[in-house]
Amino acid sequence: MNELVRCINCDEIFLKTPFDQWPEYESYPSGSLESFRTIERDDFQDFLKNHHGHRLEDLKILEDSFVSEKDYFEPVKTSYFKATNGKESFVIRKFREKIEEPLKYRLIHGDYSLRCTNIEIQSKEIAKQLKAEFKTSALSQNKIDAFLKLFQYISKTIDIKNLERIPEESPNPLEIYYKIDDISLVYLLRNCRNIFKGQEYLNIEEFIHRHKDDGVLLLKATYKIQITEMAKSKKVEKTRPREAVSSRIPLKMKKVAEIK
Repeated sequence: MNELVRCINCDEIFLKTPFDQWPEYESYPSGSLESFRTIERDDFQDFLKNHHGHRLEDLKILEDSFVSEKDYFEPVKTSYFKATNGKESFVIRKFREKIEEPLKYRLIHGDYSLRCTNIEIQSKEIAKQLKAEFKTSALSQNKIDAFLKLFQYISKTIDIKNLERIPEESPNPLEIYYKIDDISLVYLLRNCRNIFKGQEYLNIEEFIHRHKDDGVLLLKATYKIQITEMAKSKKVEKTRPREAVSSRIPLKMKKVAEIK
C-alpha cells in the first residue's frame, strides 16, 4: 500500500511505495550484458535520514481530488491532488519535467479550484455525423454550416451551472462533457425551422433527439486549474516542535493508480 508522508518541519513530501527498495543496475564500461553491478537502494530510508529529528505524519489522500493539466496517459505533466492530516487540508503538486526523472511532490498550503474558461460544440464530429446519417437526402454544406453556427451561438449563452455532466470520463481531466439543457434544446429546435423545411426539419429533429444525451451534440467545457496559496500557519508550527517522533495516522488509499 502506498503512503504519503509529510515532514512537518520542512513541509517536504514522500510517497512511500513498494518500488522504493527496487535496486538499480549499472553496467561496467565494457558494455557486456553480463558485466553489470547491482546498486541497492531504499528511498524511504534516505528520506528518514534527511529528516532525522523531525516530526513526520501520514497524510490521507482525498478521493476524486486528482486533476491534471494534460491527458491522464501523458507521463510528463503537472498534476494536483488534495490530502489531509485530519486537521488541515493541503494541495499536493506532482510533477516531472523529463520522462527519465522520478516523480516529485511538493506540498502547497491552500486549495485549488476549477474555472470554466470555454464551452464549445463538437463541430467536426457533428458535421461528419450529419453527412453520414443524411446520405439518401444529403444536406447542403450551407445548411450544415448554418446549423453549426446556430448551435455554437446557443452554447455561448448557456450557464454551465444549469448543465448535467455525463458520467463518462474524458481522457483530459480539464475537458468535461455536458448534456444540453431543456430550455436551450427547445430554442435550438425552434430556430432550426428557419434553416430546414418539411422532411428535412423532421430529420434534423430526430437527429437532435438521438444525439443530445450521449452523442456528438454533447457540449464540451474546458477548465483551468486555479491554485490559491496561503501562508503556513504559525500556530501549527508552534504546536508541533521538532522531535524525533513520527506522529503517524492510519492511511487508506483506493486510487493508487492515479497518484503513482
